[in-house]
Amino acid sequence: MQEVNQTTVTKFILTGLTENPQLQLPLFLIFLGVYLITIVGNLGMIILIMFSSQLHTPMYYLLSSLSFIDCCQSTIITPKMLVNFVTEKNVISYPECIAQFYFFCAFAVAECHMLAAMAYDRYVAISNPLLYNVTMSFQVCLQMVAGVYGMGLLSSTIHTVFLLRVFFCKANIINHYFCDLFPLLELSCSSTFINEVLALCFSAFNIITPAVTILSSYIFIIVSIVHIQSAGGRSKAFSTCSSHILAVVVFFGSTAFMYLQPSSVNSLGQSKLSSVFYTIVVPMLNPMIYSLRNKDVKVAFKRLLKYVFALNKE
Repeated sequence: MQEVNQTTVTKFILTGLTENPQLQLPLFLIFLGVYLITIVGNLGMIILIMFSSQLHTPMYYLLSSLSFIDCCQSTIITPKMLVNFVTEKNVISYPECIAQFYFFCAFAVAECHMLAAMAYDRYVAISNPLLYNVTMSFQVCLQMVAGVYGMGLLSSTIHTVFLLRVFFCKANIINHYFCDLFPLLELSCSSTFINEVLALCFSAFNIITPAVTILSSYIFIIVSIVHIQSAGGRSKAFSTCSSHILAVVVFFGSTAFMYLQPSSVNSLGQSKLSSVFYTIVVPMLNPMIYSLRNKDVKVAFKRLLKYVFALNKE
């Protein structure tokens, strides 16, 4: 019998978005700018909500949680991607790769359910405004946030446990800009059937279930808005929800394109482009979408600026 080479892979090489040398510097500057905007925007939103008493409502608690998720998600992915633009080989060790996938999966799943929680919050606020404070109490809001993070941690733990059973013995070049599940499974020397089944099942649950919740919420919201007699009230309600719908469409559209189709159908180029939207673009857009279209946030921001300037003068 011939001996089988059981040498395991201890490190991986991330190919990044492109191997074209002429695009490295422009892309580095673009994504560095995007990352800085993402961090400043999301941390700014968290600080603004924390120090503005008028924003201490369930809607903004959920929004601050979304900003935290986006900030963490971007930090897990973008810095390592930026390294690829300025180095010849972007090397990541096996433990670092597994850790990156674990936290990426946890926060990606958490964002899916957080968007659903925010849609339900808007449904209650518009459809049952008189019962809003009772239905969306602080305790209920806390339970929803705990459930969101619980789903993220449960999904990422199960995926990672089964990923650790996959054997990597030959190729170590990941044709992606971060350690995602399907690019890793392509390098496996062992069977990945269980991993692929789990990926399909969990993706279907974590994408379709929140999407159906959001769709149902907005159907009821639209029905409630139509019955509002005041034109100004209808306009305000549509304005409040339109920004959320935009963020939801971009996020769920890109994630569904990536994970709800067979890996053999999805080309590597399309996978990278789709991943850019839900890992980099959406975390940058969320704070801008929710702040630029929200009068309460604008008023709170102006008050906070006045307070800061007053302290500086003293």
